[in-house]
Order: sequence, then structure tokens, then C-alpha cells
Amino acid sequence: MAINRVPVLKRCRSLDLDPYYLGVSKKSNRKSRIAGKKSSEYGLQLREKQKAKFIYGVLEKPFRNYYAKAEQMSGQTGENLMVLLERRIDNVIFRLGFARTRKEARQIVDHKHVLVNGKTVNIPSLLVSVGDKIEIREKSKNSVRYKEILEVSSSRVVPEWLEADADNLKGEVKSLPAREAIDVPVNEMLIVELYSK
Repeated sequence: MAINRVPVLKRCRSLDLDPYYLGVSKKSNRKSRIAGKKSSEYGLQLREKQKAKFIYGVLEKPFRNYYAKAEQMSGQTGENLMVLLERRIDNVIFRLGFARTRKEARQIVDHKHVLVNGKTVNIPSLLVSVGDKIEIREKSKNSVRYKEILEVSSSRVVPEWLEADADNLKGEVKSLPAREAIDVPVNEMLIVELYSK
């Protein structure tokens, strides 16, 4: 598995992205390198794709597969792409407030701490569906880790398409996310333009 060892804040600066969207509370005092620089049309499109990949922690090949799947779905390709990325189980764990960052959410899923409809899952890219019940397994619920996570993420707003029960570390998918409910600063139309060349 490819690992990007570039520090998170440095990567955020290069993409002109607020670390808040990754669940990182640190701020960089340095100025963004792209501020004031003029980018070509291709440069802007590429940056949006890199931003989406970085936020959701997806590599190039899986991202291309998501795009191909989004194209086959009815509706707008860009919106479909964002909805597919948002439905990943690691993202859902982050959105429910059971992880501080998406990276941590991915690790929680990898280590088999998550149950979906009562079954253990360890695939971070698993897509959730309406009605899916998600919870942290009983064995892990009382660990210090989750107490600390809930303290940090208690102020985070759970999107309306999800229902969270933080005390019992449970959640449910009430509906599929609408594009308006996805608060990620990505212009998906530029990604569509990039791939449709």
C-alpha cells in the first residue's frame, strides 16, 4: 500500500486546504504557496482532484474507479462522485464522531473495531447503504481511546443523513447524502472536466 509521508500541514498548504476538513485542529502559520500564483485551467482541475483524493485518503486507481462508477449512475457525475466518497465506511466513522481524523477512522476499520449490521468489517472503502447500522464492537467500547475521541469530536456536527448515538458508539444511515450536505471544499465540476478530456 502506498504511503504519503508528506506532513499533513505542508500538503494542506500546497492544496490551499484548511486542515479542519481532515479533522486536524492544528493551523499552519505559513502562507500558502499558491496564493497569488496564476494556475492554468489544467492546474486548477488537477488541484481539485488532488484535494478530493487527499481529504478522503483515496489513491489514484480507486479514485478513477469511483469516477467510472459515478459516470454510470443516473444524475450528475460530479455529485455522484462526492456521494460515493462520502459513503465510504471510514468517512462515515469520522462523520459520526467515532474518530478524530479520517486517517484514524481508516485505522479503526482496519483493526476490525467496526460492525456494520452486526458483522465485523475491515475494508475502509466499503460503501454504506440506507438503513445500515454501524457501531464500535463491544470489546473496544470501554477503551480509553474512544473516551478521548468522544471528548475531541463532541463539538463536531453530525450530518443530517446520519444518526449518531455517541454514548453507545452507534450510528445509523438515515438516507444517502445530498451534495448540499457534504461540506467539503471541492469543486467536483473541475474533476469532471479533467476526466472528460
